Amino acid sequence: MTDGDLNFPRIIGHRGALGHAPENTLAGFRRAKLFGLSWVEFDVALTRDNVPVLMHDETVNRTTNGKGKLAEMTAASVRVLDAGSWKSEEFTGEHVPTLEEAFKTLQELGMGANIEIKPTKGREVETGTLVAKQVAAAWPQSLPRPLLSSFQSESLMAARNAAPGIARGYLLNRIGRNWRREAEALECVSIHCNQRPLDRKTAAEIRHAGYHLLSYTVNEASRARLLLDWGVDAVFTDYPDRLLTI
Repeated sequence: MTDGDLNFPRIIGHRGALGHAPENTLAGFRRAKLFGLSWVEFDVALTRDNVPVLMHDETVNRTTNGKGKLAEMTAASVRVLDAGSWKSEEFTGEHVPTLEEAFKTLQELGMGANIEIKPTKGREVETGTLVAKQVAAAWPQSLPRPLLSSFQSESLMAARNAAPGIARGYLLNRIGRNWRREAEALECVSIHCNQRPLDRKTAAEIRHAGYHLLSYTVNEASRARLLLDWGVDAVFTDYPDRLLTI
């Protein structure tokens, strides 16, 4: 059910500011801040030695100059990878941040965050537990309360057990018949859904049930306005500059 202490901005930067900076990097956070955003969303997974780092994929191939599965690499070996030059020369040398580094940069920028737990296959419980514990222990108290989210119910359950005081959001590609029962079982306060299949009736149903509603990934102002008109609390975007007039 809705947590009244959570105050979302209407626009949240997706993986930082994916359209303008390498995803899940500190440079992405800074770029989102330059566009006037007060919150960002980013993904967190575990290295072989159980260090939470910002990474969307199970491998480092797409977003760094390295190759291999993240779960088979140590934090030290991930640290030396270039996570920026794939986007543009401007970001050459940008590294894969640890969750701890992300917290420090968010504190410097005064930004809130939706932290998506993105476990590699087979590490759902482990990732949910370790990420939630680190958020509970190290989240800067000067910042807005954070929100954990995941597509993986096992990770959300583990996060709930490890740090029940950290708010959770249930990520869904499509709202199915059992969404409310699942959200209640996980004690989530928000539903995060793909904007494409979402309609006014479903949005109203979720809001009427007392949940915050967030929608991804919205890169056109007209669509964002419509979703917000339906009662969506916040939209995730790759291009904050396109939505600044909202």
